[in-house]
Amino acid sequence: MISLPFRRASQSGKIDALYGMIVAQARSPEFYRDYGVPDTVDGRLDMILLHLVLVLRQITKAHGALPPAGQRLFDRFLQDMDANFREMGVGDLTVPKRMQKVGEAYYGRSKVYESGLADDDPSTLEAAVARNVFGASEPTLGVKRLAAYMREAATRLEQQNADAIVTAGFEFPDPKSTAESRRP
Repeated sequence: MISLPFRRASQSGKIDALYGMIVAQARSPEFYRDYGVPDTVDGRLDMILLHLVLVLRQITKAHGALPPAGQRLFDRFLQDMDANFREMGVGDLTVPKRMQKVGEAYYGRSKVYESGLADDDPSTLEAAVARNVFGASEPTLGVKRLAAYMREAATRLEQQNADAIVTAGFEFPDPKSTAESRRP
């Protein structure tokens, strides 16, 4: 039993590294500059959600259900959102309401992104991205670029084993090269 806390710390470190990788990728300037993602609190949250959905989707696919590591990653995300709300000055009574909205946003996006990625028609994913990330009803060039990036990221994640994903032993696609390859 003495080694149990050390094992948890090791697993926690892996999850922190994976979550840090997701946040770093979501903050890539190319998404905001080249793709046109709104550089706002909501826009940045949407980019974290997008990457979190992609990673948890693949972890779940590999195991047939969300494994403990996936749950720890989701919990880490929620802890970060809670801390960010408090840092922004959101009151103790309002934080649970905001967290509920974050949870609803994750599950809603997870469902529509999964449908969009499963559909061979690119317009399904583009419509989901337009609505959720850009707040638009029509796909723009930025929407198409972001949907193409998501497909490339999903394909890359599918080529990884679950351990490589959980230990952050993979790379997301470079958003700059994806954006440039989709320019007219």
